[in-house]
Amino acid sequence: MTDRPAITQTSRLARRASGTTVANRMVPEETPIALSYGGTTHAVMMASPADFEDFALGFSLTEGIIGSVEEIESIEVQDVEAGIDIQIRLKDKANKRFELRRRRLAGPVGCGLCGIESIEEAMRSVDDVHQPRLGLSADDIVQAVKLLSKVQPLHAETGAVHAAGFYVPGKGIVAAREDVGRHNALDKLAGALDKARIDGGSGAVVVTSRVSVEMVQKTAAIGAPFIIAVSAPTALAIRTAEQAGMTLIALVRGDDFDIFTHPDRVNTGAAKNVA
Repeated sequence: MTDRPAITQTSRLARRASGTTVANRMVPEETPIALSYGGTTHAVMMASPADFEDFALGFSLTEGIIGSVEEIESIEVQDVEAGIDIQIRLKDKANKRFELRRRRLAGPVGCGLCGIESIEEAMRSVDDVHQPRLGLSADDIVQAVKLLSKVQPLHAETGAVHAAGFYVPGKGIVAAREDVGRHNALDKLAGALDKARIDGGSGAVVVTSRVSVEMVQKTAAIGAPFIIAVSAPTALAIRTAEQAGMTLIALVRGDDFDIFTHPDRVNTGAAKNVA
């Protein structure tokens, strides 16, 4: 295991209207983390050195390497000085399936759509989340973002990390994870939800970042019918969410937000035209 800190104190020259001073500031650590299967590295991510098992489990789930935690035989976290190597050993059936997939790939990339070389693999079909008939009110959406902001200790100290949380109506944010990478935060959340046996169809994924296609793909892999974001989505993310039956809500600012897909799940109150 490792006891690497997720944040570090550094000094800087701070210029303000009142003058310039030397002062300390907390900044997040960014560490190379290798995700290795059967002794072979599949992807290397720049990530926060925390929640390693959640990361391994969530990445394996959202990238379609496993279907459930039962397909993992072991997870071992190794500190290799230059970074962290997470050694994941799959059970026989899952390992054979992964080996077939790996032979179709030339090699991993550093972030986003990891271990993917072909356009077809990057544009894989997204999981269908039409079935969960969960509905949210406008108050739920506003509250979900507000509550997520209260469970971000790393961001509170550094102002430089993303968060992904899971909001359940009537319960609030039941799980949250932070990371310097938005994909990593969502993978860590996926792992935490699976370990806690929290049904993805029971709530909404809430993120502090923009919504790109891989964020929709990972949310669909979790089984959540909602993704709620403080920033804007890409056009491909919108089309993918539409295809998956997912309600994509973005640009949440105070009481204001935009619904881009499947608005029937949201009770917004009286409708009005806006520019």
